[in-house]
Amino acid sequence: MSRDLRKYAQQTSVQLGAGALLVLFIVGDGLIYLIYGKGAAMMGLLCLLAGVAPILIILLFMKLLDWVVKRANRD
Repeated sequence: MSRDLRKYAQQTSVQLGAGALLVLFIVGDGLIYLIYGKGAAMMGLLCLLAGVAPILIILLFMKLLDWVVKRANRD
């Protein structure tokens, strides 16, 4: 029985990242909503999205570069 440890590590990293984002958005914005109200929670959500956007753009760019390199190295 063989195990692909790289795939396992990648899956674990993705799950940890998704969990961290969920905690940040749900717990963080939920606390803002409970303490300051709906308007502040909407502004907090907007700020969280603006903060995460550059990270997502970089990740998408890196995936695009990986795809290009894999296609270029087929031969």
